[in-house]
Amino acid sequence: MTGMSSRATPKVAVLMGGPSAEREVSLVSGRECAAALGDEGFDVVLIDAAPDLAARLSEIKPDVVFNALHGRWGEDGCVQGLLEWMGIPYTHSGVLASALAMDKQRSKLAYKAAGLPVVESRLASADEVRAKHVLTPPYVVKPNNEGSSVGVYIVHEAANAPPQLSNDMPDEVMVEAFAPGRELTTTVVGDRALTVTDILTDGWYDYDAKYKTGGSRHVVPADVPQQIFDACLDYALRAHNALGCRGVSRTDFRWDESKGIDGLILLETNTQPGMTPTSLTPEQAGTCGMSFGALCRWMVEDASCNR
Repeated sequence: MTGMSSRATPKVAVLMGGPSAEREVSLVSGRECAAALGDEGFDVVLIDAAPDLAARLSEIKPDVVFNALHGRWGEDGCVQGLLEWMGIPYTHSGVLASALAMDKQRSKLAYKAAGLPVVESRLASADEVRAKHVLTPPYVVKPNNEGSSVGVYIVHEAANAPPQLSNDMPDEVMVEAFAPGRELTTTVVGDRALTVTDILTDGWYDYDAKYKTGGSRHVVPADVPQQIFDACLDYALRAHNALGCRGVSRTDFRWDESKGIDGLILLETNTQPGMTPTSLTPEQAGTCGMSFGALCRWMVEDASCNR
């Protein structure tokens, strides 16, 4: 770990909350990680990220920042840039990879350049999307820079009218062809893709399905053909590297069984996966023999800056 001090008990500042649409999830992630790090013997300080963050960090003087923020400002390179400026080692990806992964359209260009399978997509103004079908249904409309299925609209094949997006949606959104099939996901830790989870829900894998108890069921390791399982591991690691990620990331897929390997589509990479009791990454780590506490410790020990 770059810049670790020589004090006997390293001080870890856990950043959580913040002003994004994923604030509540981040608060849960932060508290869970802080408790685990405390059990691992670290001196832990919780910080609800606010505009006075730089002053708080200067006062606390942590050896490492554990970044448990989700969404804009905390996951898109902004906080990472602040921590680089202050010279404090931090977990997860650096400025460039964080910004690139958060920009869904630009990350897709990086995937395509790496030979990874993605669906057709484009950016459009919210007004244009409300006025007409900008892609042939079925398609999905989502913010270009949010996570956790925040603000996702599915336009079905039989839809006669375009979606009437809420006023909370940003002025520019991403519209992508709908990829049918099963929800699969793979976590990368360092240079290793862990395993594959099959996410079972009664409908769309939305915010509630991700974070509410009983919202989804996870089959891990996924019961899929070996070719699909191996491809998920390969694609996730290649996506991690194509974006320049470090530490932990999680890449999500859709798999249309009727098309075999051609039906496996990469959706997006999350550079700061959820660390709540229902989250996929801790579950995958546990399946591979790494406890939640050991995962959090690994992330702190892997922390660095100047990336």
